[in-house]
Amino acid sequence: MAATEVSRPLNHLLLTVTNTGSKNCDLTGYPAVRFDEAQSVPPAFEDSKPQAVVTLAPGESGYASVLLAAGDGSGSHGHTAKSLAVFLDKGTSAAHPSLPAKGVYVDDSIGVSYWQSTMADALTW
Repeated sequence: MAATEVSRPLNHLLLTVTNTGSKNCDLTGYPAVRFDEAQSVPPAFEDSKPQAVVTLAPGESGYASVLLAAGDGSGSHGHTAKSLAVFLDKGTSAAHPSLPAKGVYVDDSIGVSYWQSTMADALTW
């Protein structure tokens, strides 16, 4: 699992998960993300729900985007987050991808896309 800041679209983080196993892996739903000690999980962009489950063959990657903050400054309760936990399957275990040393700015506009099979699709949201 990797989390990468992207320059476009503005205020987005790209989550990349790679199947390192020897069998196909299904990515269902969307990742539940928690920055620092947040008490709630951001909502998903329902329009990003794919037509079918994203299935990763061994070595393939899947993607989701996280809108960190409103680009027009309309979000509130903003802060700089230093840690990230990503829950993949019913919250049973979390991945902890690194964030930039400076952290990432998040506000209450935060939202996530469903898992996508391409980076371009994930960054549409």
